[in-house]
Amino acid sequence: MEVPQEFLNIGWSLKEGPPYQPWAAQARKERAEQNGKDDPVSRCLPGGVVKLHTTPQLRKIVQIPGLLITLNEMDATFRQIFTDGRPLPEADLLSFKGYSSGTWEGDTLVVRTTGFPDGIWLDRNGSPLTDAATIIERFRRLNYGNMEIDVTIDDPKAYLRPWTIKLHHKIVLDTELIDYICTENEKDVGHMVGK
Repeated sequence: MEVPQEFLNIGWSLKEGPPYQPWAAQARKERAEQNGKDDPVSRCLPGGVVKLHTTPQLRKIVQIPGLLITLNEMDATFRQIFTDGRPLPEADLLSFKGYSSGTWEGDTLVVRTTGFPDGIWLDRNGSPLTDAATIIERFRRLNYGNMEIDVTIDDPKAYLRPWTIKLHHKIVLDTELIDYICTENEKDVGHMVGK
């Protein structure tokens, strides 16, 4: 399976790139120079919502009344998106996948997610996400087998203004999810160079 450009550089399709705050631009520059060696995912920490969209590992979407669940090969995890009309809670316990609430606007599922901890990377080059972030995803099925996802990052601590990327996903038929557990037989951390 091919690695999407956004996995390496989340803003590659934006003419001027993401509108980083000065500290965030510097952090991303330093992280990119290290070729992602300090990426939290390289240390077996969860990648967050955006990396779930850009990793080449598969996911399965299960929808029942009031709830959409994604089952993710990446670290054999899950994500809950409540579609029962509940508001986003005040997050007292932060989560790598945040807290998600979705509503339907015609044939588009609009999901708002908050409650992230500081330190999540949006891509392998280290574009930051902070605890002030709200991510808005707009899922739209184009036809059988093709889905478009607009992802808007609204994080005033890290970016000068909200910005949006468009992702395209294709259905993968005749396969099942396989457990991918980063720590299972992990041998790389002892050989990594970086901070």
